Amino acid sequence: MSKKTRVVLLQVILLLMLIILVQNGDCIWLNLPKSGRKCVTEEIHNNVVVLADYVVISDVHIHPTPSITTKVTSPYGSILHQKENATHGQFAFTTSEGGQYLVCFWADDPNQGGALSVNIDWRTGIAAKDWESVARKEKIEGVELELRKLEAAVEAIHDNLLYLKSREAEIREVSDTTNYRVALYSILSLGICIAASVAQLWYLTRFFQKKKLI
Repeated sequence: MSKKTRVVLLQVILLLMLIILVQNGDCIWLNLPKSGRKCVTEEIHNNVVVLADYVVISDVHIHPTPSITTKVTSPYGSILHQKENATHGQFAFTTSEGGQYLVCFWADDPNQGGALSVNIDWRTGIAAKDWESVARKEKIEGVELELRKLEAAVEAIHDNLLYLKSREAEIREVSDTTNYRVALYSILSLGICIAASVAQLWYLTRFFQKKKLI
């Protein structure tokens, strides 16, 4: 195997590893309490496709399966999906703002008996893209389709880097603002202490002068 071929294979392997890192697809199991809710969150940046399927499973095999309510909210509290009396379902959306997205589940009837579990297949980014439809629509297959996936992975990585850069800038700005306020408060506190000391010294001096002690 020539040196050039080895370099090309190494580049392909690295790109495939990047795809694995970028393709965010998680299968989550949640045990629901009889009362209250169970929530999961994920930090997602702007303009990312999110797709999730969920199904309710009765741990004691009750039939019919007890129903739940599902609610998905954005970082600013907008309701993106809400479904009641569900034993399974799907939600999909494209994020319009970066931040923590919250998904909550709770049982419709706390007295329905038996423990419940929810299985969530959560996918974001290129993992949520229907590549079969893309291949049929654009009439591509094989190596060309894999190259399209690599291109999408590179774009996703670039977007992630830009998002991390913006988050770093926001955190740095907050840190600088906090440091400025702490410094200002320290200077103000020191000024108040000095003023109080001067006023106390002046008062004591006047007091002792009136008593003719000095």
